[in-house]
Amino acid sequence: MLRTLRREYAHLVTSGAQLLLLIVGLKLESRVGWVWVLGIMTAISLFAWLSALRRLRLVRDTPTSRIASAAQGYAELIGRGKQFNDPPLLGKLSLLPCLWYRYKIERKDSKNEWRTEESGESAAPFMLEDDSGRCIVNPDGAEILTMHKDTWQRGTYRYTEWKLLDIDTIYAIGQFRTFGGSSTETTTKQEMNAVLAEWKQDMPSLHQRFDLNNDGQLDMQEWMLARQAARREAKKRVSEAHVQPDTHYLLQPHDQRLFLISNLPQNKLERRYWFWTWAHLIIFFGTLGALSWLLGNPLP
Repeated sequence: MLRTLRREYAHLVTSGAQLLLLIVGLKLESRVGWVWVLGIMTAISLFAWLSALRRLRLVRDTPTSRIASAAQGYAELIGRGKQFNDPPLLGKLSLLPCLWYRYKIERKDSKNEWRTEESGESAAPFMLEDDSGRCIVNPDGAEILTMHKDTWQRGTYRYTEWKLLDIDTIYAIGQFRTFGGSSTETTTKQEMNAVLAEWKQDMPSLHQRFDLNNDGQLDMQEWMLARQAARREAKKRVSEAHVQPDTHYLLQPHDQRLFLISNLPQNKLERRYWFWTWAHLIIFFGTLGALSWLLGNPLP
């Protein structure tokens, strides 16, 4: 539900919602109706302008990082998309291999209008690769803009599918995280405490190993032996963790910053948000002026 709301809010940035409201105002043909329509258009344009401006600044000002050397945190990546799962992900309607898909099935009703009967999108991860390394991208919660859209009809049904393909150059901005290998921050002390907690889950085995006098309890000396053994085990585990290869991920940020994935070139994304930033600003001042005039000059 939250993902759907986020996608619809993002769609508002580049939508014709104000045009639809303008048509509604023309049909209402009343002063009160125009006040409401212009008021709603003004509010929508203000929020949409702020949203488009925020996206423009993030896409324009966030430096592009190489996967292997990207800093932990908010990052912008550009690379080639590749399948991560085996067997590969298939489009819901087309059944063709893809990295991600969204689909919608509509049916024409008795009023000759299209009604959505089913819709959804994939959440499977895919790989992003540049000349320095690979990163696993989890698209769950992302705003996704794609140039691949297929629509076809069969009888009274209309099918629409959007896709990202493994031939695409992918632009992605989100939370970059690295797990394993050099990113392991667990200390020997922390791991030793984890080992002891793990051993305490099986007290009979713990007593069998370290209760040297068989009195059913671990005295101070026996407990020190257990701690020394746990420290050796902890050092071994930490060393093994450090030699594991790094695994990079791009995820949805926790602070609600933009999480965007697209196969559009970065310069086209910038132009897109630049256009809508100015369009919504012009609409905002236009509707605000019209609303002020209408309130100050009632219609006859």
